[in-house]
Amino acid sequence: MDKSGVENILQQLQAASALASGIKKQPNSDEISAIDFSEKLKAAINQTNNLQQNADHLSAQFVSSESNVDLHEVMISLQKANVSFQSMIQVRNKLVTAYQEIMNMQV
Repeated sequence: MDKSGVENILQQLQAASALASGIKKQPNSDEISAIDFSEKLKAAINQTNNLQQNADHLSAQFVSSESNVDLHEVMISLQKANVSFQSMIQVRNKLVTAYQEIMNMQV
């Protein structure tokens, strides 16, 4: 997940928190259309998937010795994929926690 995507998600969560607590007025329709959480989430998931596929591809090339792939390239790509995947797990955990809190609210 790129840094701008994470920052955008954090801004959205902060705006939602401020709105829920009554601190900030409701955003206008232009702000709502500019912020599409589902698209950002899909993009982050796709980026994580691409990083994992790239790491798998480089690993396979390194093992087969058919190309000039260095070990450090493979290790860096594997670490990037791992960090991205761990970030996605944390985002998922936060979303599940938020969903459970909303479902437990008394109406």
